[in-house]
Amino acid sequence: RVQAKTEFAASSAICQAKPSPSLSRHKGMQALVRDLNHVYRTHPALHARDNEGEGFAWQIADDAANSVFAWTRHAPAAPPVLVISNFTPVPRDGYAVPVPEGGRWRCILNSDAEVYGGSGGTASEGLEAVDGQVIVSLPPLSTIMYIHEP
Repeated sequence: RVQAKTEFAASSAICQAKPSPSLSRHKGMQALVRDLNHVYRTHPALHARDNEGEGFAWQIADDAANSVFAWTRHAPAAPPVLVISNFTPVPRDGYAVPVPEGGRWRCILNSDAEVYGGSGGTASEGLEAVDGQVIVSLPPLSTIMYIHEP
């Protein structure tokens, strides 16, 4: 009999007496989903213009060699949010990402954080835009979100 899993990142180790690596990954996934929901709710740029073209802009959509994508989300009277995803197991240090606004960009979520079961890679906590771009350190297999702070 095939049993359907009804929980995202479900772990067969839940009933074990001592924690296992898969249980830790499960808890990390739960924490990530919780924090993603919080970030989504508290930053209007991530949801206010879901059905409008003005709510989204590609920053990097053509870097097949590095498998990195970056985009910004926008909402009226709210700071933009920059989202950068590294789809490879290779860290990318000194990676240039164009941004629509000068000033400071602060990290609001790093999927590679240890609390989520990630490597705790060296994502830049805060970035300063220079000449229309920021220079970031991208952990492997990660998505990082930054909010603009004028």
